[in-house]
Amino acid sequence: MPLPRTRGTALRQQLAELRGPDTAPKALDARALAALAANPGCDRRALLDGVGVDKAKLADALGAPSAFGMSQFAFMRGNAFEARVKADGGAELLRLVHERLDPGAEPPGAGAVPDLTAIGPEGRTARTELALREATGTGAWTLLDHPMLALDVAGSPAFLEPDAVVVHPDGGWTVVEIKSFPMLDGSADPAKVGAAARQSAVYVLALEEVAARLDPAPRVHHRVLLVCPKDFSNLPAASAVDVRKQRAVTRRQLARLTRVEDIAAALPEGVCFSPGLPAEELITAVEAVPATYAPECLAACELAFHCRARSRAEGAVTSLGRSLRAELGALTTVPDVLAAAHGEAGDPGDPAVAALRRAALLRAEALRGSAAPTHARAGETLVPVAAARARVPEDLAPVVPAPGSPPPGAGAPRTPADVPGTPVPGVSLAKAELPETGAPDGLEAGACR
Repeated sequence: MPLPRTRGTALRQQLAELRGPDTAPKALDARALAALAANPGCDRRALLDGVGVDKAKLADALGAPSAFGMSQFAFMRGNAFEARVKADGGAELLRLVHERLDPGAEPPGAGAVPDLTAIGPEGRTARTELALREATGTGAWTLLDHPMLALDVAGSPAFLEPDAVVVHPDGGWTVVEIKSFPMLDGSADPAKVGAAARQSAVYVLALEEVAARLDPAPRVHHRVLLVCPKDFSNLPAASAVDVRKQRAVTRRQLARLTRVEDIAAALPEGVCFSPGLPAEELITAVEAVPATYAPECLAACELAFHCRARSRAEGAVTSLGRSLRAELGALTTVPDVLAAAHGEAGDPGDPAVAALRRAALLRAEALRGSAAPTHARAGETLVPVAAARARVPEDLAPVVPAPGSPPPGAGAPRTPADVPGTPVPGVSLAKAELPETGAPDGLEAGACR
């Protein structure tokens, strides 16, 4: 008689059925975990990553292949810059860590660089933990080049490889992230810095799990060192980045991933995400899991093109950006927004509805002001609408004679009403047309001067 399946065994069996019986799980890396933290409300990504589905192959099978990834040129440039930063035993890198994060410690000399080679990711993880334990008690600077860390994700280990981890003389640990995007005048692209911070927060969480197994537990610094090229050169520049917020968000998202069985329990019977299935079955399976698309997904998720097409077809305002979605409140679709703006739906007391109706009124006024009327007097010249709205005093307005009329001042004095083209009280200057035979050279009738 077979033994009853435990909760962990049952979950692994359920995830294997969702992934496909002959499909190996795709291991999560730090970039994928950071992308989860960037969009914590997306059940679709949480489930697919927890199951271990290869989203790139799934996107190809859905007919919406993604262009997600890094170019070969960017890989080569990044590797060359990282090799320069870590040259001479990491002397320049240790100097930057000392300068930006620990200026009170003794200056680094020739730091130790332990050998972390081992067989397989499990062997490298064990070798990294041993090297960290040994370096913590030496009282000197130590550089771990590409260590291997393990982080429990939905009941299975995810192996992570940061660029470097530095052990301080006091035993503290710092994550170092090396990127190839430039740092211009001491600052870099905020979006790229945010992505690097989320990725570093994943490494910090993995280091904290290693530190918790040591006695006494060493301190894992919540400030990481971001190293980028200075301006447009290949010289390194560094900045300390506080990742406490990103760490907290990532921890909450990983706790949510451990309950991925709750999301899977709501799926219809027989759902499978194997890329070998027909496209119609895959579309039905993917659409059974709610998604939260935003334009930022294009830079972080392989299914972004498929989700964007569905979001646009449904008229979701989220496809226009999270900030706009937040301002519209309960109005979640474009038809709802247009109906509220035109006064056909919506609560007038809702600030979003009131703002939309005010914007629609201003737009209608602007469109009415730009249209040319048909009751213009002969001989009146066009004046831009903005100038007319300025309400220039009538006694300061220029007198413009009509074509063929004598110049001002010729003959007996006349009142403004006697001179064609002269502004008269109560007559607007803004909406007039030139007669077809009186348009000056280079101007068409109805054009503004």
